[in-house]
Amino acid sequence: MTSQPASIPLVSTLFGLTYLALAVGEVPSLRIDRAGIALVGATAMMAAGVLSLDEGVRAIDHETIILLFGMMVVVGYLRLAGFFAMATDHIAGRFSGPFTLLATVIALSGVLSAFLVNDVVCVALTPLVLNLCQRLKRPPIPYLVGLATASNVGSVATITGNPQNIIIGSLSHISYLRFASRLAPVAAIGLVLNFAVVALVYRRALLESSKAAPSGEIPSGPRVHRGLLFKSVAVTLGVVALFFTGAPIALVALGGAATLMLGRVRPEKVYRSVDWPLLVMFCGLFIVVHAFEVNVVRTWGIERWHALLESPVVLVSGLSVFLSNLVSNVPAVLLFRPLMDAMPEKELGWLSLAMSSTLAGNLTVLGSVANLIVVENARRAGTELSFREYLKVGVPLTILTTLAGVAWLKFTSY
Repeated sequence: MTSQPASIPLVSTLFGLTYLALAVGEVPSLRIDRAGIALVGATAMMAAGVLSLDEGVRAIDHETIILLFGMMVVVGYLRLAGFFAMATDHIAGRFSGPFTLLATVIALSGVLSAFLVNDVVCVALTPLVLNLCQRLKRPPIPYLVGLATASNVGSVATITGNPQNIIIGSLSHISYLRFASRLAPVAAIGLVLNFAVVALVYRRALLESSKAAPSGEIPSGPRVHRGLLFKSVAVTLGVVALFFTGAPIALVALGGAATLMLGRVRPEKVYRSVDWPLLVMFCGLFIVVHAFEVNVVRTWGIERWHALLESPVVLVSGLSVFLSNLVSNVPAVLLFRPLMDAMPEKELGWLSLAMSSTLAGNLTVLGSVANLIVVENARRAGTELSFREYLKVGVPLTILTTLAGVAWLKFTSY
């Protein structure tokens, strides 16, 4: 059954209220979170007759949900095997200087986030970085800021780097290899700028910490489940390799997850690593945005927006940075779908959107889920990273990396 076209005021009101609540992150006097807000918004669209239930289900991009779920499971096994703990312990033993430690944390966060979902990488690395700083007597704030910002910058490189790239990869049908060949250089340049900005902003604290030598011996290595570690690393490398061959990435990720589940680890331990609220939010947003697109956006005559359509790199990037910090990058990306459909240079438009929406996440603490994960985990451990403190790095880094990304896409072609 197909629903009749709904009134523009009704759809616009439901859409506006949903996105306003998403931007604020809560509803006054209620304990609802962003996942619940998206779910309520989607339900309201269908209950009001804007979409039928069947249309709502079809609006959900199942490939995106499957890919995100599969990668979360794969990373969950890596975490249980002790991979992340082993990696940070290796750092502690070989790169304990304040600036070399910062460079290594940024590199580790950026490289892992390039292939694994950056939100999950931050969940795994934040407590380990805090532990490193305590053991080596280093100030935690520079390293936490470096971890969060590098996870965003590094995730620019591939389709599986972050949730919004996963959506863009599914909607644009750009191959994994093609996507990486165009945006991996932006991520590499961005990580160099990332280190330079954090090191400059916190140079005094880092220099002072260099005078404090670590007390005593660095404890022996973390507990590692060698059999599971070997299997998890092998499957992860196989999954990434298959991504580059052009195999269906959602199926590959799901296959990797299924392969790892054929073992002796209890599945409930792995399910704790899955960000279920994020998956719920995605499903809700797909429905809300589809209803708005079908009933409202199609009346705007986007095909006549010549300035925006003919200058995709500069104008799409600028608009994306603004919207990503207004309503968060995942909802912002979904809003761009009808514009991308009308754009003559679709690939360049999608790549510009992926680059700018991801780098925009570094502007403020609220810019990306990865930032919030680092801040909240640190707060629970007794370290406060304030909104204002984060801005010292976030503002200049976002400006520099976005300009670098725009220049790369605008002046290189291959």
